[in-house]
Amino acid sequence: MKEPTQVFIQPTPTDDLLAASPAAGRWAVAGVEVAWTPAGSTPPSTAAASALLPAAPAAAGGAVLVTAAGGISRVALRWDEPVSAEALILGDAWERSYGDLQWRHLQPERFLPWYWLAHDQKTGKTEGAGVDVHPGAFCSWTVDQTGFTLWLDLRNGGGPTHLGGRQLKAATVRRFEDAGTPWRTLHSAVEAMSTAITPRDIGPVVGANNWYYAYGEGFDEKAVLQDAATVVELADGHPVKPFSVVDDGWNPGGNGSGGPWESGISGLFDDLPRTAQAIKDLGARPGLWFRPLLSREDGPWRRQGQSDGFGRALDPTYPEVLDLLRADLRRFKDWGFELVKHDFSSYDLFGRFGPAMGAHLTDDGWQFHDTTRTTAEIILDLYAEIRTAADDLVLIGCNTVGHLAAGLVDVQRTGDDTSGRDWERTRKMGVNSLAFRLPQHRRFFTVDADCVPCTPQTPWELNRQFLDLVARSGSALFVSVDPAARTPRTDRDLGDGIRLALSGGNAADGGIEPLDWLVNTTPTAWRAGTGTVRYDWSRPWGADPAAG
Repeated sequence: MKEPTQVFIQPTPTDDLLAASPAAGRWAVAGVEVAWTPAGSTPPSTAAASALLPAAPAAAGGAVLVTAAGGISRVALRWDEPVSAEALILGDAWERSYGDLQWRHLQPERFLPWYWLAHDQKTGKTEGAGVDVHPGAFCSWTVDQTGFTLWLDLRNGGGPTHLGGRQLKAATVRRFEDAGTPWRTLHSAVEAMSTAITPRDIGPVVGANNWYYAYGEGFDEKAVLQDAATVVELADGHPVKPFSVVDDGWNPGGNGSGGPWESGISGLFDDLPRTAQAIKDLGARPGLWFRPLLSREDGPWRRQGQSDGFGRALDPTYPEVLDLLRADLRRFKDWGFELVKHDFSSYDLFGRFGPAMGAHLTDDGWQFHDTTRTTAEIILDLYAEIRTAADDLVLIGCNTVGHLAAGLVDVQRTGDDTSGRDWERTRKMGVNSLAFRLPQHRRFFTVDADCVPCTPQTPWELNRQFLDLVARSGSALFVSVDPAARTPRTDRDLGDGIRLALSGGNAADGGIEPLDWLVNTTPTAWRAGTGTVRYDWSRPWGADPAAG
């Protein structure tokens, strides 16, 4: 990949972008130096995720190194390489997607987290650029007719990072070549960005989760064991055991609250080791939810300026906070749980969910206790600490930053919540996430497009189609089955989907592919193996714009 045409530097968030002076692969201004070092090409893959996908072409790259004696906030690298006016552009999302992933015409101000692809509708070719997973910056792109810009957010919270003269590897940049179709090119791009990691092989991830009928309220150990018994019954003796997850609502703080995570709610979850063992005795694998960066107790380790009605956010640059997380994960494992879902960490760090993060990420002015590391470095270190402390536990990351969590969580919630109350959320969030992020499956982590609800409030004729799609995909499948919604038909459909997912879906037949994703944010036509499956996601009145 060619070095950038121009480089711009912003030392503090209130400074203007300053044009840096070039000199043999280096650019400097205001005490900040940016260096570009060719990173070589990633070798063509010999292990495509699908038998129907060709090996990925080599992706040339370059490493961006940043050195600053004082503060640094942002660096912009510009490539003056024209992009077709007829191009459709695709990007990713910071954490979960929110029904917003799509191919779209050129829009110069549209920020594109992590990577972008441009599909030229005249030539049929697709190309793009991105950054390898585990960068030292929050990396996004803008694309226009005259070229494209990589924006490196190097801040610490809402202020400048003080590198103190050290050299930071901010990103490794890759250029993506056409691989035959937009779908194949996205697969090749994701593979190129993830060659440095090897996700654990944890097999199919399938199970029960009561969130979308209980929503963290009014459930106890008996209800959890009923869910476990249900999913085991529906699996019908499949050799791969399903999970049964105790989601939010088990700890004394109640729904959405923080730690301590030392016991369950009195009278509801009096003995969590007993609960875990009872789930195992029924034939399922027990899982547990927690919110690692929120505490109900006041203390000296809180994150500046961030609190929630359920507690105070913790600053992970305090060693004592990491000690708490290690102790929590050891405790969950000692209780007998085999899966842990950690949630809300992006919100507790930034004070915003993905759509509100945008290019600003967070409020101005506040910083972490340790101001010498970028926010990206701090989050990457946090995820690495959780991974190490979890040992062999299966880790699900929810509200976690995908490009930083890659290889450090086993399963990633890639889209915002589906719903057991409103079908429109499931269509908008679940189908969109699966369609546009499925190429990340088993390259970054196991993709989880969120639960399939089976509830009295949502139409089973639509939920069952989402069940079929997720099961065929081979991605994670969790079901929220309200006992009041069970019928012979729902049980038959659920059993078929669960057993297909436990067997790996259509992976052996070449996987699945959205066929109309260039023109549809929730594709209805899908290749499944060598055939085509068509889904109808709409109610009789179409998509309700006031719902979801």
